[in-house]
Amino acid sequence: MDVLLGNRPVFASSDLDEVRDEVGRIFCPHKLDLAGAASLLSARFNSVGLGSVRISYLDYGADVRIEPGDLGTFFLVMIPLAGRSLIRGGDQEIVSTPEIAALPSPTRHLDMRWAAGTPQLIVKFERTAIECALEQLLGEPLDRPIVFDLGVDLTAGWARAWRGMADLIVREAEHDDGLTAQPLAVAHLENALVTSLLTMQPSNYRERLTAPRPPALPKVVRRALEFIEQHAHLPITTEDVARAVAVSGRSLQEGFRAHLGRTPMAQLREVRLAKAHEELSAGDPSRTTVTTVAARWGFLHQGRFAAQYRQRYGRHPSETLRRG
Repeated sequence: MDVLLGNRPVFASSDLDEVRDEVGRIFCPHKLDLAGAASLLSARFNSVGLGSVRISYLDYGADVRIEPGDLGTFFLVMIPLAGRSLIRGGDQEIVSTPEIAALPSPTRHLDMRWAAGTPQLIVKFERTAIECALEQLLGEPLDRPIVFDLGVDLTAGWARAWRGMADLIVREAEHDDGLTAQPLAVAHLENALVTSLLTMQPSNYRERLTAPRPPALPKVVRRALEFIEQHAHLPITTEDVARAVAVSGRSLQEGFRAHLGRTPMAQLREVRLAKAHEELSAGDPSRTTVTTVAARWGFLHQGRFAAQYRQRYGRHPSETLRRG
């Protein structure tokens, strides 16, 4: 099996104390004990931080028991790339496999047993980022910590797409000049990962998140449109726009749908498409590339960008650049 993030090494070691200390430095202090043959321990840890998200590859090689207790300041999504692991989080217990990811919450005691041959892709989210995003979606402060269901079925539609975004980040992080070097691209992916978890994965806030909310007033929508136009060059999210016009993220989304027939992020995409068109029209083909312009304005998929551009402007972006 391929080792992920090979260009982002943290350590490789067969010394149990060193392995415990190095993993604890990135995540948190924890108990780590061998549950099988000590000769199998051959740990490898690669990791990269992107905004409030950290993507890691961790393989112990051996059977191990890991007991962090309460994670406290972060959430994890742990995806076995092979093998299986037993995960206990609070009063829930699952067997995690490549089809079932584990999502322990920071306020629930965590105890794990990873079998030998269970390398994992681990996505770490800062607790403050998750809670701030949830408050923006709700439009009110949290009255209790968020607790997700422990298991994530990666064969389901939304979670399969979520895994695809995580894989995209890994692939791009394996190249120093990939999309992860573009702040807008990183912010877009980070926001998509967080919002998907909050709105789709069952939690103790799921019912409140899905409850109907009154739509934003037209005046608020107009102010939001102005904010989007003025800040399209920044890695803004729906929650940023909602905060700027003093409504909840849900109310803003419903206001946009009711009065414009689109979401705030669809409007942002249209504004950025127009900005990219302006830049391509004024660009020098000897120094400007379509790929660079698209990435600068947050378009992560070149084929999709070209299709959207052609639908709106009637020609390929490369034609605009040549004519300019």
